[in-house]
Amino acid sequence: MSLACSTTRLIGHGLARSLVRTTARQNSSHVRALTLLSEDEIMMRDSVARFAKEQIQPHVTEMDKTMVMRPDIITGLFEQGVMGVEIPAEFGGSEMPFMSVVLVIEELAKIDPSVSVLCDVQNTLFNTAFLQWATPEQKQEFLPRMARDTIGAFCLSEASCGSDAFALQTRAVADGDDFIINGEKMWITNAGYAGVFLVFANANPELRHRGITCFIVDRNTPGVSVGPPEDKLGIRASSTCAVRLDNVRVPKSNIMGQPGKGYKYAMEILNEGRIGIGAQMLGLAEGAVHSTLPYLHERKAFGQRVWDFQAMQHQVAEVTTNIEAARLMIYNAVRLKEGGESFVKEAAMAKYYATQVAAQASSKSVDWLGGVGYTKAFPAEKFYRDCKIGAIYEGTNNIQLNTIAKFVEIQ
Repeated sequence: MSLACSTTRLIGHGLARSLVRTTARQNSSHVRALTLLSEDEIMMRDSVARFAKEQIQPHVTEMDKTMVMRPDIITGLFEQGVMGVEIPAEFGGSEMPFMSVVLVIEELAKIDPSVSVLCDVQNTLFNTAFLQWATPEQKQEFLPRMARDTIGAFCLSEASCGSDAFALQTRAVADGDDFIINGEKMWITNAGYAGVFLVFANANPELRHRGITCFIVDRNTPGVSVGPPEDKLGIRASSTCAVRLDNVRVPKSNIMGQPGKGYKYAMEILNEGRIGIGAQMLGLAEGAVHSTLPYLHERKAFGQRVWDFQAMQHQVAEVTTNIEAARLMIYNAVRLKEGGESFVKEAAMAKYYATQVAAQASSKSVDWLGGVGYTKAFPAEKFYRDCKIGAIYEGTNNIQLNTIAKFVEIQ
């Protein structure tokens, strides 16, 4: 029996309605809508939006063509404090919550997903690893650099080891107080711009994935070399390169966390990273639609604006509804993480769904623009190219479905 029904029998309709309203107000005071942001979060979001529009947008086409991110934009990201969002102030970071990271990634992706993923990997993968598992000495040495001027790269994937991290071939052999690392990492985001790498290598192959250890490797270490950037379909200004390690000597003091825990660390970090990629895809979808809508209001066909056709309005309404659904899934995963709750399933769902929404939004934007949408005169074709990577990196969509299915089975 509901509260209203049971209360009505005891005290009458009027008082019952009053009591129910009072109870609802009390309950609502403890519930916060996912899209309601704190003042600090709003300030960070708006500041990054201005920076993206004023400093990044004029150079998006040039960077896409040359496959090079302008150094002044990278410098600007550090000056904005968005390369060390969660890093404590004592190390020079912004010391803000995870939601601020996600908002930064989303806002940057509205203008250029290439810049967005640079910031994403820095915050959700690289900095997170140091904050969770680095020793005090490692934090003191590296976190100030990460907040000030140094980009990090996360070196897990290999030619024969993408989704199957168990197949990792890079080896680390103990030699006194050092390890000697040999191997080659592939498709490493930020590699061309990075000053420090987190390298996953197997120091005990007979234990399979339980031998994988994470090492901190400075770019200037002898034996480290970075290959040329991949000539990619999308996010072309994002540096994606091979990283080769030839007899690279690393002290044991540069082990991240515990030996043999590298695989566990990588999987935990990627759970957080998937929320970041979801945010990137969300921003991409928003950017594609927002950059297309003015044309629909200006272009005329058959004596009226393209926007005035009901079929067009319905298509835009459907896409924007899906964008809002993706936002709620991503923000929900963020709040679960911030609250110390399990978020693995929600992160997988958010990334999976956001990549689909980005694909729909960017494809529809090309359609809505007609012939000009197929040219580089409008941003839609770039968003269309950029969106495809979302279904591939930091866990393919099939991997996300595997993860979701495991939780469904448990339920």
